[in-house]
Amino acid sequence: MATSFPINDDDDSAYSYSKNSQMQREILDDSKEMVRDAIIEKLDMKIMLSSSNTLRIADLGCSVGPNSLVAMQHVVQALKDKYHDNILEFQVFFNDHVTNDFNALFRSLPIDRSYYVSGVPGSFYDRLFPSRSIHFVHSSCAIHWLSKCPEELLDEKSPAWNKGMIHYIGSSNIEVLNAYVSQFEKDMEMFLNARAEEIVEGGMMVLISPFTSDSLMEFFGSSLMDLVNEGKLDESLVDSFNLPMYFPSPEDMTKVVEKNDYFSIERIELTYPESEVEHDAKILMINLSAILQGVLINHFGSKIAEKTCARTVLRSEEISAWMKANAEKSGQLFIALKRK
Repeated sequence: MATSFPINDDDDSAYSYSKNSQMQREILDDSKEMVRDAIIEKLDMKIMLSSSNTLRIADLGCSVGPNSLVAMQHVVQALKDKYHDNILEFQVFFNDHVTNDFNALFRSLPIDRSYYVSGVPGSFYDRLFPSRSIHFVHSSCAIHWLSKCPEELLDEKSPAWNKGMIHYIGSSNIEVLNAYVSQFEKDMEMFLNARAEEIVEGGMMVLISPFTSDSLMEFFGSSLMDLVNEGKLDESLVDSFNLPMYFPSPEDMTKVVEKNDYFSIERIELTYPESEVEHDAKILMINLSAILQGVLINHFGSKIAEKTCARTVLRSEEISAWMKANAEKSGQLFIALKRK
């Protein structure tokens, strides 16, 4: 994820992202063939490489691996399979926020990789590369992270004041949802404008985002409120905290891409692949804790964050029963875009 909200990548932590990112790996594996099809069917290398034999690929929101490394191997192999060009060389740019542990990522690089590597720190909501320099962009499990929380959620006088809640999912206040949608649209406009400057004509971008309408995030909010009720946490700290995440639908993405008008939609699909993680509530909540702990640490400090995650994981049986009763299933949104 490439935002100002770092993940927890401490290998000594029970919620280390590098050890608890099965959900993201499942999303990558399930979308592998769609990425390959987009490259084989839609990418025209003759136009892009008329003056160079170097194909430049950007992976946005790389985190610390190992999932990004798997994704880049998929992309490079698909390109090789399409062009069978021994002269073609690949340069991969791994991007994430400036606090990302790029050293951990680079230590995991496969020795036999067939591409050159660079790290590019910075928010992908801003420009990252020179004009017309990138041929293919890949981003998985990243664009649902907003650049910041919608400001309206923190204003007690605002109709979108989200008191006692930490997300739009589970909130009955439509103004809260509207605030998230508005922030997502602003962020994606910046994202698409930046990529439009960086991607060559005919270049492609594949975005893969989790999609969910379930209320699992509420269990973390409940754990925080338990700490408030026990006198271990100030309620105002919970009221001023909202998860900076919005899960876009196909309609959301279609709207922002068409408004931007720099890209054509080559494929957009919402799928619900089978998930091994979702069959085990404990593993699922450990994975979610690995994703959310960094945001919790930023706002509440490490001790409260650790207690919140631990308490939520301990509720796995309750969460499992809730999941069965509600029959909720998470999906993934796949979008293939081509630069006009």
